[in-house]
Amino acid sequence: MNPQGERWTTDQVLALAPDEASRRAGGKLATPGPWSETGADESAVWGQCKGSGKKPYQTVVDLNGPAFTCSCPSRKFPCKHALGLLLLWAGGGREVAAGEPAQWVGEWLAGRREREGRSAGAAAGGGAPARAPADPEAARRRAERRMQRIGAGATELEQRLEDLLQSGLASAGRADGALSLSGAGGGGSWDETAARMVDAQAPGLASRVRELGSAAASGPDWPARLLEECALLHLLDQGFLGIERLPAPLAATVRSRVGLTTEAADLLTGPEATTVRDRWLVLAQQDSDDGKLITRRVFLRGERTGRMALHLAFGASNRPLDLALPPGVVLDADLAYYPGARPLRVALGERHAPVVPGPVPAGCGVDAALAAYGDALRDDPWLDAWPVVLSEVTPVPGPDGGSWQLADADGESALPLDPRCLGRTSLWQLAAISGGAPITVFGECGHRGFLPLTVWDPAPVSL
Repeated sequence: MNPQGERWTTDQVLALAPDEASRRAGGKLATPGPWSETGADESAVWGQCKGSGKKPYQTVVDLNGPAFTCSCPSRKFPCKHALGLLLLWAGGGREVAAGEPAQWVGEWLAGRREREGRSAGAAAGGGAPARAPADPEAARRRAERRMQRIGAGATELEQRLEDLLQSGLASAGRADGALSLSGAGGGGSWDETAARMVDAQAPGLASRVRELGSAAASGPDWPARLLEECALLHLLDQGFLGIERLPAPLAATVRSRVGLTTEAADLLTGPEATTVRDRWLVLAQQDSDDGKLITRRVFLRGERTGRMALHLAFGASNRPLDLALPPGVVLDADLAYYPGARPLRVALGERHAPVVPGPVPAGCGVDAALAAYGDALRDDPWLDAWPVVLSEVTPVPGPDGGSWQLADADGESALPLDPRCLGRTSLWQLAAISGGAPITVFGECGHRGFLPLTVWDPAPVSL
């Protein structure tokens, strides 16, 4: 990345912020006043920021990660100093000029490159293994025991669904959210049923049981939504109980849906490892925090292959996540897809070049987006949505005046916006950026509608 010619945009920098407070604090530091010894080269930006103490905070950003370090005590990642430095650099002025890194900058970058080299060597088999080789027979026995536990859990869940349907869906809307148990003379709450699935080592089933609980008595037409969720859960139970009769790709999808995962290392370096190298345009980065765990979703699309990809990263609250990729950059890297009937999730392998700014992505119309979701749903009936890029669409109010839609330029087709974005600032951002004119927007197209995540104006703006 040429620090003079290919700097990130302000929106790409702000997309890295862990929360709104960090965005505001970083914006206040995006001025030359508190900074000294700033500089940049093709792979890093650095500087010292005056704080409340005598010694300024030393801040470095490795643009190849991106990765961050700062001597401040903040537990947020990146901290406000890193955000302020990047915003100052992204402004394109002379405050952050090209230069040679100072000693403290070079030492941190060299240490990071050395750690990356050791990790890459170990992944390629050139370093010491991270752990002793597992006993294949012991691993097989553990896998068999888990499959038996999940099978028992799925069988129990089938009985509970049958009890629910026999007693009538109206019973699910009771204040205590009870599910009657056949022959047990009592009931168990949705949470208790979900806990039973956790005990069966089937977290995917537990998650879907909780969705049943949230659908019960959740507003108008809740019985229809509950029945749909029960049908999907029944289909997943039956798929797992008959998994040996399924085609291999569908069987892999069922395993992942109940909670059986594949190690990323096995995808990248295992005997059947297959990677796809491409220049991947980052379409969106989205973080969610439930108070205990941060989940980061990064959506990408291959320049050559046109394939969509989703990278997931997890970490404890207020702890740094390994991968931070702002929307709009291009990543030249190897990705390995997790097995499934409609592969989407990927593991990140070798990166071949620093990230660089990318173009506005080409998109499709509303009809093509719905067709893409339909095709994906045919392979994976438990999909809530499929990532798509819409081009030449305009946000307009719906016929009822309360809902909003994305309409094609010809006005022949329109896609309703997901109700989850109504009332949020993202809806008004979308309308303001459009100003009544067609835009390019990336998001997820599903049974609830379209959930916008990034819009280009002309640079990407996270919603």
